[in-house]
Amino acid sequence: MGGNQSWVTEFILVGFQLSEDLEVLLFCVFSLLYIFNLLANGMILGLSWLDLRLHTPMYFFLSHLAIIDICYASSNLPNMLENLIVLFVTFAAAECLILVVMAYDRFVAICHPLQYTVIMNWRVCMVLVIATWACGFSLALVHLILFLRLTFCGPQEVNHFFCEILSVLKVACGDTWINEVFVFAGGVFILVGPLSLMLISYMRILWAILKIQTKEGRRKAFSTCSSHFCVVGFYFGIAMMVYLVPDSSQREDQQKILTLFYTLFNPLLNPLIYSIRNAQMKAAFDRALQKKRGR
Repeated sequence: MGGNQSWVTEFILVGFQLSEDLEVLLFCVFSLLYIFNLLANGMILGLSWLDLRLHTPMYFFLSHLAIIDICYASSNLPNMLENLIVLFVTFAAAECLILVVMAYDRFVAICHPLQYTVIMNWRVCMVLVIATWACGFSLALVHLILFLRLTFCGPQEVNHFFCEILSVLKVACGDTWINEVFVFAGGVFILVGPLSLMLISYMRILWAILKIQTKEGRRKAFSTCSSHFCVVGFYFGIAMMVYLVPDSSQREDQQKILTLFYTLFNPLLNPLIYSIRNAQMKAAFDRALQKKRGR
């Protein structure tokens, strides 16, 4: 490499190539969606904390999912590459793992209802949550260490709306195969592994539901895990399309749109799905309104 080679220390995010009027419109739309995300997930946190009837493992994990979704949508704001890699990857990995924990909780509740309080005691719940956050941060830390060994001397433009890992690697100098291999391996560990565990859990859950004698019992059991199944399908499906499908220049714009969905829309959809399809959450919201009116 020549001695007069200049190093890149800042990046220019290309984002979406849109007209000025459309950019203003999308700015307003995304701002509203972000505010709704904060309000909806904040509502779940508030109800899970204030309503004693929701002090169960299921809503304990759901409150952590709400925290992750708030932070996940907010992690695109930092400008520094180091901060963004740590925050974004931490929350992305933590969301995958907390969904696995929630699937396990539903598996125990439906397949082993008499042992549920013994198996899913608060000590186990705390260990599962701490392990989820620790794994997410550890994965992000390895990504950060691998990034620090790279140099950037090429174009400053990153074809994305934030410093997404694969997009930044394209403007790095030298060999990035270690980073790319770890991105793929991390995707398999965080996406394929947890998804396989959840599919096994749901096969066991479905088998247990089919054994229930009454139609009302089957409907009630199925309703407790259908919301979670919808969230898992949406989140994991898009994430696998972004990180496990071979990359190409023709897919760059598609990847930006898909990334926008699972970083902005998915954190908003989670509380909507859990609130609309969850009778206990709606009942807790009604009780909170009645308390407020009675004051």
